[in-house]
Amino acid sequence: MEKKLVFGAIGLMFGNAHLEGALAYGAEVAAICDLDEETLRKSGEKYNIPEEKWTTDYHDLLNNPEINMVSIAIPDQLHRQVACEFLAAGKHVLCEKPLALTREDVEAMVQATEKSDAKFMVGQICRFTPAFAKAKEIIDSGEIGELYFVESEYAHDYMNIVKNADGSKHWRADPARHGLIGGGCHAVDLLRWLAGDPIEVFAYGTHKLLPTVPYDDATCALMKFDDELMGKVFVSTGCKRDYTMRTCIYGTKGTIICDNTSPTMQLFVVDEKDEAPEKPQIIEIDVNNHNYVKEFQVFADTILADAEMETSVYEGAKTVEVCLAIIESAKTEEKVKPNYNFGK
Repeated sequence: MEKKLVFGAIGLMFGNAHLEGALAYGAEVAAICDLDEETLRKSGEKYNIPEEKWTTDYHDLLNNPEINMVSIAIPDQLHRQVACEFLAAGKHVLCEKPLALTREDVEAMVQATEKSDAKFMVGQICRFTPAFAKAKEIIDSGEIGELYFVESEYAHDYMNIVKNADGSKHWRADPARHGLIGGGCHAVDLLRWLAGDPIEVFAYGTHKLLPTVPYDDATCALMKFDDELMGKVFVSTGCKRDYTMRTCIYGTKGTIICDNTSPTMQLFVVDEKDEAPEKPQIIEIDVNNHNYVKEFQVFADTILADAEMETSVYEGAKTVEVCLAIIESAKTEEKVKPNYNFGK
């Protein structure tokens, strides 16, 4: 069991959030790493990290015997290589979502985790978003009865972020990084967390809004969880609106309507006569759709307690598998059954 946590951050565009989580937790920051020297400098200065702890080579963190935990926030297609090296070195890993982009990479990361004594956490941040955490609490309490339909959307306009400042293609435009996996995995993972693992999916996709990317920019998928529970995911990476993950959860005794950007959520619960109210309960919620401080706290606490990681490599693998099944269904226009056989 670890007694002291010594942290290194790899990739600082998103990794700054993990760095903030580490500092809030009180972990010792031994190194920060980014290929871009300007990004590295800005992060170092912003968080008062001494320059001798800056590096552009992640192997410096890999070879540092004091570092026992790292966050990996680099382009998705590089997750496998870097994460597996740190796991092999016995260092605990917090890897940004999605776990990987291909079944091959997912299986390799599962195997690397199983062979390592280190903990692995995938950063499915929606599980730490206050509104969604409250929804999960209400569902688990039985207040809205048994679920029969769940839906979530990932609406995020990529128009201005699929090209770099110099006009070159951004990593989000990589052919392997379908928007359904890269961003839509948030909605897929959320429904898996709330309702369980879908046993079958059927999807359609369109490509009308982002001509510079090679994948569908809108996808709608139906999910079958069992004979009495179904769901829907809508993902649009070219939508002309503000970012949202509006989510509706329907139970036999009530309904929850929430998202990750509103200060309130709505709860409908039937009365003693089993009648639905005309007006919902309004529950005030802290707007913290990227609750990285809580995420890092769970990562660190789990390491110190030598416990099972809630958002484990298996959870990340299942979410990617559902995303891949949705993409396959949209291409073939056929039902697809996700394969959750990854090992343990």
